Amino acid sequence: MKLWLRGAWRAAAAVSVGFALLFAVVSMTPLVHWWATALAGPWAPATGQVLIVLGGSMRDYGTLGGSSYWRAVYAAQAWHEGGFRSVMVSGGDQDGGNVSEAMRDFLVCQGVPPGVIRLESKSGNTYENAVNTAHLLAAERGQKVLLTSDYHMFRAVRAFEKAGLTVTPRPYPDVRKRATQWRGRWPAFLDLVEETAKIAYYYANGWI
Repeated sequence: MKLWLRGAWRAAAAVSVGFALLFAVVSMTPLVHWWATALAGPWAPATGQVLIVLGGSMRDYGTLGGSSYWRAVYAAQAWHEGGFRSVMVSGGDQDGGNVSEAMRDFLVCQGVPPGVIRLESKSGNTYENAVNTAHLLAAERGQKVLLTSDYHMFRAVRAFEKAGLTVTPRPYPDVRKRATQWRGRWPAFLDLVEETAKIAYYYANGWI
């Protein structure tokens, strides 16, 4: 019994030390910023003819969740910079409503002409975003620019390429912005862990 208790105590101590080290690394080093930057790829305000915006989260009563809201904000900014002739918003139904429709309404409120906005409103994940959007834009000429969260860009670009649509990445600073304050680093770190697991899952399924 004593040996068992001693082993359990050592295991608990090792876990505690490991967690303390992880907490220090995440909270006090640029790890989260570096990780998000690596997943974002080239960091430049890419321009083209077709802006593709990927939907994110939704909240109750049909309001945009944080990721969808910021993607829409940066999409409106990209439109007003000039150069794009159309905007494709991709995202399907969630518990709070249809994300592409909610994002379209937001973009219109931000001054994007409703006539230039197209919707892909059936997808439920990044793989479906890519396949469905590639089908809708198969005959569309011009350079396609993909706008999504920095940490989501690695998987999204490769999913679109796998679906047969070449896109130029235009990430916006999601995790990178949250990581500027230490209180935001842990939630951002957990998002990075989840995203990396999704990347592995997509590779395993041949989706990227």
